[in-house]
Amino acid sequence: MGTVLYPDGRYNQSDMRKRILLTCVVSAALLVLQALTAACSARQDKAFAAVIEQWQQENAARWEANMASLTVSDGTLTMKFSYTVFGDKPDDGRSLYISMHGGGNTAASVNDSQWENQKRLYKPDEGVYVCPRAPWNDWDMWFKPPMDRLLEELIQTLAYTLDVNPDKVYLMGYSAGGDGVWRLAPRLADHFAAASMMAGHPGDVGLLNVRNLPFTIWVGGDDAAYNRNREVALRGRELDSLSRSDPEGYIHETHVLEGYPHWMDLKDAAAVPWMAQFRRNPYPEKIVWRQEEVLRDAFYWIEVPHAQARRGMTVIASRNGNVIDIARCDYPEITICLNRKMIDMSKKVTVRYQGRELFRGKLKPSAATARQTLVDRGDPAYMFESRIRLEVE
Repeated sequence: MGTVLYPDGRYNQSDMRKRILLTCVVSAALLVLQALTAACSARQDKAFAAVIEQWQQENAARWEANMASLTVSDGTLTMKFSYTVFGDKPDDGRSLYISMHGGGNTAASVNDSQWENQKRLYKPDEGVYVCPRAPWNDWDMWFKPPMDRLLEELIQTLAYTLDVNPDKVYLMGYSAGGDGVWRLAPRLADHFAAASMMAGHPGDVGLLNVRNLPFTIWVGGDDAAYNRNREVALRGRELDSLSRSDPEGYIHETHVLEGYPHWMDLKDAAAVPWMAQFRRNPYPEKIVWRQEEVLRDAFYWIEVPHAQARRGMTVIASRNGNVIDIARCDYPEITICLNRKMIDMSKKVTVRYQGRELFRGKLKPSAATARQTLVDRGDPAYMFESRIRLEVE
């Protein structure tokens, strides 16, 4: 603050006192505003915590019944599972490893034996090691459309009953289970912290969606059935290319084990500690989402109308503070889902599509929106207090 003088150079004490008083008033007002904002935020936190608690109470009986029967259901199909708990529970909750068995289009007894074998394969230092039994005996038993809902129910059940941290859920599978990882990891990338594919065939799956999902792939160098070894190597090079073009995404490792056939003698068990180093980020700063064969209407913090979705349709969006940029959107409509973990709710939000401004304004948190998104997604991380629905065309 500079010295205040009269025109003749004398010291102006009156104006100085006024300026000091004004500064004190402004400072006090800012402190009051901060206190009011903090109080409002605390009330909202309490309201949203109550939403989660109510949702858990509404579903608790079903989840407890799932654990008692060691099954989960989507209302039509039932999937059995077994589990083993390793290590002490960390302060932030247990890890969860979902490990899918081999087999496929064969007798139920063969798939049962593969399930029993899978239960013994891997032993994480910490976490819940879960082996579901595929509800079909078919070549695509791990990636038929109902599998998405079954896995969601499995994660919810174990999060509630065994205090699994939903940000520490890992997907893995061997042979036919590896086929499942190829398909499920991209279309459910927002559900997992990392994934590992062992000895599976990728088919025609796309890998754009694993930008924010650390992904390791393993195959024996001599595993020539269905050209697995060559196909996995090709997909490894595809991931290399994606990582070069987008260096902040597509964390991956490719392991083609020279001299090993379909069975890799548990060399692939190194994937378990590799995955364990990662945590899911439910709110990545950039999303690349391509619809796969099972259509989804939400991915991370983006929603699209299910009726408009077709395989191959793509969204590329990024966020920086309170500014969201949509680089590509193949849908006529899109919804941006936001919460205070992602943005400053006290400031305006701007959404742009290819540089053109679609929205600018402040958002009003809504407990009703929080509840609806929690019910829709079944994951507290995807409880959003505000949504912006936009027409892109």
